[in-house]
Amino acid sequence: MIINKQEIINDLKKLGLEKGDIVIVHSSLKSMGYVCGGAQTVIEALIEIVGKEGTIVMPSQSWKNLDPETGAHWEVNQEDWDYIRENWPVYDRDLTPTNTMGAIAEMFRKWPDSIRTTHPARSFCALGNKAQYITYKHDLSDIFGEESPLGRLYELNAKVLLIGVGYDKNTSLHLADVRAEYPGKHNCIEHSAVLENGKRVWKAYETLYVDGEDFVEIGNSFEKEYKVSISGIGDATCRLMNQRELVDFAVRWIEENRK
Repeated sequence: MIINKQEIINDLKKLGLEKGDIVIVHSSLKSMGYVCGGAQTVIEALIEIVGKEGTIVMPSQSWKNLDPETGAHWEVNQEDWDYIRENWPVYDRDLTPTNTMGAIAEMFRKWPDSIRTTHPARSFCALGNKAQYITYKHDLSDIFGEESPLGRLYELNAKVLLIGVGYDKNTSLHLADVRAEYPGKHNCIEHSAVLENGKRVWKAYETLYVDGEDFVEIGNSFEKEYKVSISGIGDATCRLMNQRELVDFAVRWIEENRK
């Protein structure tokens, strides 16, 4: 199936995306079929809909900039882990590529006026009216919490758009991880290559341990109780929902079900 920008615009409007919306987008370009113009076309369609009053946010995580102990470098033998720690490139907001975020997010991080956060492994990019506010602070230890871009999206009553991906990719659920109380909740120490006082440092920082294993189950339960607009763009199944409703529901679900 071949689709163009106007068809994407029509489908997104049908889904419920509107002028002035603040929306975090998770996407798979491949799932849509043949998009005439590829990732550029999808981003242009999103920008045309939300307009100058709106804001688009995408995850631009570079999680390969994590310690091999986390499993981020599964293809490397353990005896080579120290080599990774000593040589992995320093995070650069303008240069460092995304890891498995998809072609749309990878192009979006390089889009003119797109602002990327400073987190070396879990960054977000934003473009539009509230981009500066959403990205201005992203503490090493507050990856997905209250002062992170996810917390600011919640404050701004944002929407979540899933294009051809499921709830396992729905990053906003990590904010619920932070807020919920559940057995086994604990912090961990992570490491990333950063520039500190002009020198490369393999930086240690403490943050909440999260894995998202039950996110699909949370999403399925959420759809039974709340309105989620479901439609298609090309071959992709797409979902649009309110982020506050999702996060608040997920906090309750986690506290009741996560053991």
